[in-house]
Amino acid sequence: MSTLDRGPSLTDQAVQQIRDRIVRGEFQLGEPLSEIALATELGVSKTPVREALMVLKRQGLIEVHPQRGSFVFDMDAKQVRKLSELREVLELAAMRMALANDRQALARQWTDVVGKMRKALDADDAELYRTLDGGFHMVLFELADNAYLLEAYELIAFRVQALRNRLSLAPSLNASSFEDHLRLAELIAGGKDGDAIDLMGRHIATTREHYLAAAKARDAEGAAPTRGRRRATRR
Repeated sequence: MSTLDRGPSLTDQAVQQIRDRIVRGEFQLGEPLSEIALATELGVSKTPVREALMVLKRQGLIEVHPQRGSFVFDMDAKQVRKLSELREVLELAAMRMALANDRQALARQWTDVVGKMRKALDADDAELYRTLDGGFHMVLFELADNAYLLEAYELIAFRVQALRNRLSLAPSLNASSFEDHLRLAELIAGGKDGDAIDLMGRHIATTREHYLAAAKARDAEGAAPTRGRRRATRR
């Protein structure tokens, strides 16, 4: 982790860096976070770190437990299912709005993202591929042109991406995911909106089942009780 610049908002910089590490999977689910260790790594006082953790709490990435401290969010299989159900409701609504508002922009932007996803797969860059995957879905909310819908999605977007980076690690899953994204872009470009909406529903359902299988396996292995373990300081 790089030392933060002395810019106008150390809190914003701390939010960005800590959030990126959580989303990428550098911090494990349920891992305790030390304000002192984070402040030392970032080269700042504890105040901006403490403020950053509060921001990340509102974004669903941090859990704060009185008398125990701050922890990376954790989710069992039941919570993963509920999160996925909300994601489906929001994304399908956003897709219908995006199609109604500017279907040509949706076709154009999805085609562009899919091209980048193909290059990431060809380069065996799984991290970039998953970032682009998240961007593919975010396009829907940007084009839906509904600030309230976007705000609702942003409450779960970072958690969804964090799960994507942890629970969709098999190359075969990325390959099958790519085929869905490619087909979605082709359907919209071809004016087959109804088929695209149906495929999006199936795509999200399939993704949910992969997440649930991984979460259940993790629960069975007893991986969830990581709280309370002291994390090693990272440099």
